[in-house]
Amino acid sequence: MNTPAITKIDIYKFNIRYNQPFRVSLGLLDNAENILVRIHADNGLYGLGEGAPIWFIAGETQAIAFESAKVFARLLIGKDPLDIEARLKEMDAFLSNNTTAKCAFDMALYDLLGKVAGLPLYQLLGGSKRELYTDLTIGIDTPEAMARAALDIQQRGFPAIKVKLGTNRGDDVDRIRAIRQAVGADITLRIDANQGWDVPTAIATLNALAPFDIQYCEEPIRHWNNAGLKQVREHSPIPITADETVFDHHDAFRLAAMGACDFFNIKLAKSGGIHTALKINAIAEATGMKCMLGCMAETRLGLGAAAHLVSARPNIVYTDLDACFLHSLDPVIGGISYNGGAITLPDTPGHGADIDADFLNRLEKVTIEG
Repeated sequence: MNTPAITKIDIYKFNIRYNQPFRVSLGLLDNAENILVRIHADNGLYGLGEGAPIWFIAGETQAIAFESAKVFARLLIGKDPLDIEARLKEMDAFLSNNTTAKCAFDMALYDLLGKVAGLPLYQLLGGSKRELYTDLTIGIDTPEAMARAALDIQQRGFPAIKVKLGTNRGDDVDRIRAIRQAVGADITLRIDANQGWDVPTAIATLNALAPFDIQYCEEPIRHWNNAGLKQVREHSPIPITADETVFDHHDAFRLAAMGACDFFNIKLAKSGGIHTALKINAIAEATGMKCMLGCMAETRLGLGAAAHLVSARPNIVYTDLDACFLHSLDPVIGGISYNGGAITLPDTPGHGADIDADFLNRLEKVTIEG
C-alpha cells in the first residue's frame, strides 16, 4: 500500500447556540464555540475532528484554538496521516498545551485511519461494540427548577442524572434533597462541583449529601490542590472523581500514586484526543482504578468519537456524553444515535459522522494547503 500524504486541512469555527443558558460553578455557557478540522489525504479520503474549548476549564477560547490549528495544519501538510504517533509528537513539540485544538487533529487522524483500514473506530482501537448509556446533566438553578428538570430526565428514560453543584453547603444540599424527593430512590444521581468548594466545605457538604445515595462527586475543589483532593477523599463517604485535575497521563500517574481520587474523568478536549486518553485509561487500569468519559460542548461528531473509545475500553465504566442535548440544532450526518440514555454506535469506518454541507458553508473557514 502506498503511504498517503496530507494535501490540505480545512479549519472551521464551529458555532451552535444552546437551547438555554447552562450554569456551572465556574461560569455560564449559552453556546458551543468549537472548532472543526477536516484533514484531506491524497488517496481521496478525509478525516473529521472536533475540539470544544471551554475557556474556564481548558484555558482556550475558540479564537486561540482556531489560530493554533492553523499552525498545526502547516506542520502536518505533506506528511503521512497514518503515523499518528509522529504527527502528535510534532504538535506537542511545537505547542505544549492547546489540548482542544490538538483534540480536533487527533480525532480527524483516527477517523482517517479508520477509513483507510475500513474499520469503525471501536474496532480500530481493538475493542468491540457494547451497550452504552449516558446520563443527562442539570445546570445550577433553584432547587425547584432543578427538581423539575430531574423529573423530566427520568421520564425521558435516562438511567442517571448528573447534577451541577459547587455554591455552598446549604443551597447544594437543598438542591439534591429536592431532586431526590422528585425522582425517588431508584435512579442514579451523580454530582459535579466543578471546583466550587474549598476543602472544609467539600467535606461537610459531601457528608451531608451521603444519605441521598450519590454515586460519585466530580472535582470538589480547585484543580491545583492535589493534597486537598486527597484529604477530601479520605473524609468523604462519596467516591471522588478527578476531572479538571486530570489533563494527561502524567496527571493521572501523580493522582493515582497519591491516592487522591477514586476515578478519573477523561475528556478528549482536555487530553488532546484519543491518543492520550488511552494512556490515562492505562494508568487507571495499572492501579486498579476505573474511569468515566465526559464531554465539554461537542456535537454528536465529537461525542461519537468518545463513545467509540468507551466501547473499546471496558475499564471506562461511566459515560457522560450529553452535550448535544443542549444544542439548538444538530448539523451531524450519521454518527451515534440516542434512545433516551442508550447510545448506538455506527459500524461505518472511522467514527462514522460527517457534517451537513449547507451548515458547513455558513461557517467561517480557512484552508491550509501545501
